[in-house]
Amino acid sequence: MSDAGMSGEVGEESAGNPGESPIPSVKRRALRAGAAVAAAVLLGVGIGVGIIKSQYRQTSATPAAHTPAAAPSPGAARPSYGAQSDGTHFGAMRDLLLPVPTGFALGPDDGVYGDDTELTKDQIDGYLDDRVAELPKDQRDKVKAALQAQGHQAAGVRSYRSSDGALVATVWLDRFDKQAVEAANAFDAAMGSDSGLFRQGPAVPGHQQAACFLPPLRPSNPIDELDCTAGVGDMLVTMHVEGVAPLPKSEAVSIFRQQLERLAVPGATA
Repeated sequence: MSDAGMSGEVGEESAGNPGESPIPSVKRRALRAGAAVAAAVLLGVGIGVGIIKSQYRQTSATPAAHTPAAAPSPGAARPSYGAQSDGTHFGAMRDLLLPVPTGFALGPDDGVYGDDTELTKDQIDGYLDDRVAELPKDQRDKVKAALQAQGHQAAGVRSYRSSDGALVATVWLDRFDKQAVEAANAFDAAMGSDSGLFRQGPAVPGHQQAACFLPPLRPSNPIDELDCTAGVGDMLVTMHVEGVAPLPKSEAVSIFRQQLERLAVPGATA
């Protein structure tokens, strides 16, 4: 999961000057979309792999109905971005990211990665370092090497702030080997539902493979959060949302749903 435990920091920062937006600039580390892969590496062939296999069977057993992306007609010009029928995506990450929807503007920077960025090769190396930074020192190189072995190819981030300033959603796309995406998404979903550390979040209509979770309820905190994860072919999609409690979950889920539909694989049924 992403850094759901940051709400204490947010609550402290949000007590700013009257009239300011209750949602602060994002100062936390960037969403570590591959953290589930790292956790799976550390758990090895034990219970972690069992959770992954069990959860993936559950999420993939019953395909969800949704409108797949239309395959290009014969002779049509190839689009600049999209998905192949085998689930691999092509095009710039900034094109694959959801454009800013009506009623939103670009949001705050997510750490050093900005609010509308396709990471360079040099940034990706630092990004992997960032994702393993909280691990014990003797594990960091091992896990980073494992992440690199999973075929991490590209990453991109875009943040969205609602026009009233009450909600900020940050979406990360990470392109991995397809099997690694499946494992990471299944592990994230299992940790969110089975660990007891999170509240179950809303469903994403038409996307049964997606999972959303909320941190433990803290009634005195004016800020609530939501994390969502999904795998689409070779693309791992994660979203972190912060908003004034009660969180407008339908708006957040709508952004995530639109992002998944932008990545939809032609002919896919789930």
